Amino acid sequence: MNNDEKYMRYALMEAEKAYESDEVPIGAVIVCNDRPIAKGHNQTELLNDVTAHAEIIAITSASNFLNSKYLKECTLYVTLEPCVMCAGALFWAQIDRVVFGAYDEKRGYSKFNKKILHPKTKVTGGILAKESSELLKSFFEKKR
Repeated sequence: MNNDEKYMRYALMEAEKAYESDEVPIGAVIVCNDRPIAKGHNQTELLNDVTAHAEIIAITSASNFLNSKYLKECTLYVTLEPCVMCAGALFWAQIDRVVFGAYDEKRGYSKFNKKILHPKTKVTGGILAKESSELLKSFFEKKR
């Protein structure tokens, strides 16, 4: 198993926490120097806050850990392609790399403008996409 799969599995564990809390199951982990430094999962219902996405929670946690608003040498692993809001936050954080699981055909940032991320940010999509998609499908089927 390569590092991308390893850390995406950590993000999937966070997504499962969201699922168990009746939140949309999206999880995120931020890694710096091959070490996880922050994690988060969706908490929009719990916090009654539309901005409480997994990525935003992980960005705040990583910034606090590093005592820096910039995440230049960090990689975000997230189970679903970031939305425009999260991509904008990642731009301002100047994150080095974004690795995501499933593509978000409806609300993913790339559907609107791939240039939302910082020009130096590298992106890899589709890592453990099947597992990420299955968790989301299961959640929404349960809601119907």
